[in-house]
Amino acid sequence: MNGILPLWKERGMTSHDCVFKLRKILRTKKVGHTGTLDPGVEGVLPICIGQATRIAEYLTDAGKTYEAVISIGRTTTTEDAEGETVEQDSTTKKFTRTQLQEVLASLTGVIQQTPPMFSAVKVNGKRLYEYARKGEIVERPTRQVTIYALELLDDVELYEGQEITFPVRIACSKGTYIRTLAVQIGAALGYPAHMKELVRTASGTFTQENCFTLAQVAELMEAEQIDTCILPVEYALTDYPYIEIPSANEKEIFNGQVLPADALLKIHDKIVFGISGKAIAVYHAHPTKEGFMKPHKMFPTIE
Repeated sequence: MNGILPLWKERGMTSHDCVFKLRKILRTKKVGHTGTLDPGVEGVLPICIGQATRIAEYLTDAGKTYEAVISIGRTTTTEDAEGETVEQDSTTKKFTRTQLQEVLASLTGVIQQTPPMFSAVKVNGKRLYEYARKGEIVERPTRQVTIYALELLDDVELYEGQEITFPVRIACSKGTYIRTLAVQIGAALGYPAHMKELVRTASGTFTQENCFTLAQVAELMEAEQIDTCILPVEYALTDYPYIEIPSANEKEIFNGQVLPADALLKIHDKIVFGISGKAIAVYHAHPTKEGFMKPHKMFPTIE
């Protein structure tokens, strides 16, 4: 069994929980997810099975799209609704749609983020949440992320009240913390804030419409129709040019040999070689030999 299962992760489960359950349902150990979703978040979670686990990093690196509800008036330890209150502003707040859109525009593009203490980022070999659970605060590395689009989803013209909430859609690069973005939006407005709700609606080329729940996967497995929900490895490689392997290079590519660089590598970071549309190898520019290319991933036995 090789391929990608577009899973709809339900609230209350960790990404690892999903992998654990799928190993049992699919009766295979070679199962891996493509990017952690917090237990309180539901959404698109592509799962790699069999040799598709080799390209899990491509899916992890792909851009994501989320729909979130931002709450203005309170910050929490976790930056979402699950945490304890750190700061609360009970005053009546007021800002216009124009003011909010200006803030969203200012946070679109390349921005800096400091990961929350309750996150899986490692510092000195330990996850930040391990420090946080012990009440320890450590210095966290600031990272650069890209917000491709930040769109307001309601039609309110004037926001007013002690607690103000509004929905947004975010298209972003990997490594973006939507919880932290919610806090940044609040800070730009001059108020404490947190992320109240979050759904991941897309991960790379996978969308909510593609997805199956664990219950649906179990039913399909029982009915011996599991192939209907597992997509081929090639589905995750559509961002890269595909080249049918020339007969003259077939042996070299199957053996993963270094070859003179294809001209396409001047404009793409990777290219896919295959036979009859089936991927055999992903090549990239050789890191030390200029003018040559080498395999980045190989999967010659996928049928």
